[in-house]
Amino acid sequence: MSDEPITPEDGAIGPRIRRYREERGLSLSQLAAESGISKGYLWTLENEDGHSRPSANTLHEIAEALGVLISDLLGRTLSHDIDDTDIPESLRLFAEKNGLPKADIRMLASVRFRGRRPESEQRWEHIYNSIRLSQQMDEE
Repeated sequence: MSDEPITPEDGAIGPRIRRYREERGLSLSQLAAESGISKGYLWTLENEDGHSRPSANTLHEIAEALGVLISDLLGRTLSHDIDDTDIPESLRLFAEKNGLPKADIRMLASVRFRGRRPESEQRWEHIYNSIRLSQQMDEE
């Protein structure tokens, strides 16, 4: 997962969409199917950035499909974002090994059970897989 800044630094959303899409191994067609946004419009956003200003709803759908926050697509930091120092080392290792999106890392970093965070990569994996399974059950 790359945290390198996108250039040009004019707030270009398109390169960020492309980067997150490629990091997740999604084709433009797959992102279109998952987000409900047309493939043509996604192509336009990725390749002709600055000429199109997507709505908040469009950004939300794309971010949701990519597993990131709208602020990630905008290249902004939310004031309540979890700082990297708030991410336990065991979670950081699990996330790096499995290529977790930032939004998933933030969500996991907020997990507490009886006031305590998981302490091993295995527990993070178990929790993450349980949440993903639960989401799949909701979608059925």
